[in-house]
Amino acid sequence: MANVLAIHSVGNSLIGYLSRAYPANLRALHSCDFQLFSSGQIANISAELDTTLSLYLYRVTVNDQMRNIRRTSDANSRDVPLSLDLHYLMTVWADNAVAEHNILAWAMREMYMHPTLNASSLSAEAGWTPNDIIQLIPSELSTEDMMRIWDAIEPSYRLSVAYIARVVRIDPDAIPDSLPVVATRFDYSDEGQP
Repeated sequence: MANVLAIHSVGNSLIGYLSRAYPANLRALHSCDFQLFSSGQIANISAELDTTLSLYLYRVTVNDQMRNIRRTSDANSRDVPLSLDLHYLMTVWADNAVAEHNILAWAMREMYMHPTLNASSLSAEAGWTPNDIIQLIPSELSTEDMMRIWDAIEPSYRLSVAYIARVVRIDPDAIPDSLPVVATRFDYSDEGQP
């Protein structure tokens, strides 16, 4: 049962995986930091940022196909989890084309070769179950949509690629089987009647 920490857990797990998987031969050529950016952080990035691969959650949508589907592991439950798609922008911040291109190509290949996150690769704070699997899918953003994102934030355009993490299912809090009993007494009388 994933809880409300699931959205952060996916981004944090993905950036942690990329950081750990970054090979020594590339690290020797291009030292790189891996960061999960918030909207506030990306809007305040300075030009002095070291070579960095960032992951920025720019949109969250309800998954239409899984919106009303219960978990298969708990078919008797009345509760339907909130099913979300997380839209990420992966960006390389570098001061030269070689570093920018090599790091982005490596990261895209990693996402291609490892297109899923499961309970073993997701951080534990969200309470993932063994059945939870998040698919990482490349997303095609039109030039107009990409420019709208970059126009809305302060730094100028950087080489980026979009991904969708699908389906993040957040379970509702446990609800008791029945509502608490509330007792109220009403008295009716004929007083004051002619």
